[in-house]
Amino acid sequence: QVQLVESGGGLVQPGWSLRLSCAASGSIRSGNVMGWYRQAPGKQRDLVAIIFSGGSTYADSVKGRFTISRDNAENMVYLQMNSLKPEDTAVYYCNYRFITYNAWGQGTQVTVSP
Repeated sequence: QVQLVESGGGLVQPGWSLRLSCAASGSIRSGNVMGWYRQAPGKQRDLVAIIFSGGSTYADSVKGRFTISRDNAENMVYLQMNSLKPEDTAVYYCNYRFITYNAWGQGTQVTVSP
């Protein structure tokens, strides 16, 4: 099993930056895909960004503003969020995926408000 713990959320003003961190532990397999998803109140959980051995993919709404990265030696995944907008407000979840296995963190709240 894999355990994920997110950190770094908070309340910021529009235009500010935040960096989310996700610490993974347990049976980490090489070749996995890790990523960030978010869920706003009353909405479904949506992909923000994923990172894999060949690169990364972003939702159109965050391209150019968010950057996902990982440190395989430390089993960490990061999400650098710049130029934050009120519509980025959501609970952000870290995800680990290996073949058919999926693991989720508990989520961290990001609120962007004047």
